[in-house]
Amino acid sequence: MQIDGRRATLGTLAVVIAASLFGILGPVSRLAGDRAGIETLAFVTWRSLLGAVVVGCLLAFRMSRGQPIVGVRAMSVRARSSLLVAAVSGVILNLAIFIAFARVTVALALLGFYTYPALVTLAVILIERRRPDRIQLAALAMATAGMAIVLLGGVDPASGLSFDVLGLVLALVAAVAQTVFVLVSRHGYAAVPIDQASFVVLAGGALGFLAIALLTGTGPAIVSPVSNPIAWSYLVAGGVLGAGIPTTLFLLGIRWIGGVRSGILALLEPVVGVLLAAILLNELLRPIQLLGGALVLSAAFLLQRTPSQPGPQAGPGSDARQGPAGQSGEASAEAAGAQPPPLV
Repeated sequence: MQIDGRRATLGTLAVVIAASLFGILGPVSRLAGDRAGIETLAFVTWRSLLGAVVVGCLLAFRMSRGQPIVGVRAMSVRARSSLLVAAVSGVILNLAIFIAFARVTVALALLGFYTYPALVTLAVILIERRRPDRIQLAALAMATAGMAIVLLGGVDPASGLSFDVLGLVLALVAAVAQTVFVLVSRHGYAAVPIDQASFVVLAGGALGFLAIALLTGTGPAIVSPVSNPIAWSYLVAGGVLGAGIPTTLFLLGIRWIGGVRSGILALLEPVVGVLLAAILLNELLRPIQLLGGALVLSAAFLLQRTPSQPGPQAGPGSDARQGPAGQSGEASAEAAGAQPPPLV
C-alpha cells in the first residue's frame, strides 16, 4: 500500500522550510559577530537554549490540551539511547562546523559538511541491504553538483581558497555527526512525539555547550550577550527561526519521507544561505550560482515526482523497525491505518 501522497507532500514541504530557515544561520551568525560581538560558542549556546524554549512552549500547549508527553520511564531503552545520541551528535556537529569555518574557506567547509546526504544514502543502502533507488541517486547527484556550483561559484579567485587539514577534517566530522543524527532520528525514538524529541535535542545541545564553556573557562563569553541589547535580535533570530522551528520540521520530515529524501532536500540550505548573504551582506551573486540553485531545485522537484514506496505494516507500539522499502515505522504505520505520533 502506498504512503498517503498528502503526507509525502507535507513531509517534503516541512524539510524545504526547515532547510530554508537553517540557511539563515550563516548570515545571522556573521552579523551577530560583526555587529554585536557575539562569539561562536555563545551564539550556538543561545541558539539551542532559545530554540528549546520555543519548542517547550509547544509542549506546554499540548499538555494544556490534555495530550500527555511520553515519560522517560515509559520510553524503551532504545528510544532513550537514541535521543541521547541525537543530542550528542548535535553538539559535535555545531562545534565541528563552526571551528571549521574559522580554519578554512566557508565554501570548503560547507562542501565537506554537505557530503552527509551521500553518507545517509550509503548507510541506508547498506543497513537495509536494498538496491539503490535510481531516481534518488540522480536527484542526489544533481543537488550535490548544484550545491557545489553555488558555493564554489561565489569564491573570489583573487582571494583563493584557504585550506587547512584540520579544518577540512572537522567539516567531515560534522557531516558524520549529521548522518548519525538523521539515522537515529529516523527510527530510533519513533514513539516519542516530534516536539518532545526536538526539545530534548535542543535542550541537550544547550547543556552540552554550557558544559564546554565551563570546562574551557569561556563562561563569561556565554553570559555577555545578556547585557547587550543589540545581540538579542540576532540571538532570537538564530534561536527561533534557526533552531526551534526548523529542528522540529526537519524531524517531522525525516519521519514522514525518510532520511535519504530529507538529506537531499536539505541541500537547499546553502543555496538559501548564499542568497541571503547576497541580500544582507552585499556579497556578489554570480549567474553560475543561480544555475547551481536551479539544479538543486530541479532535484527537489524530481524527488517530489517520485512515487512513494510501499512498506510493511507495523503493529501498535512497534519500535519503528525498517522495512525493505526503506520506510520508517511511522510511514508503515500510516500505511496500515495507524495514527502517527502527534506534533502538537
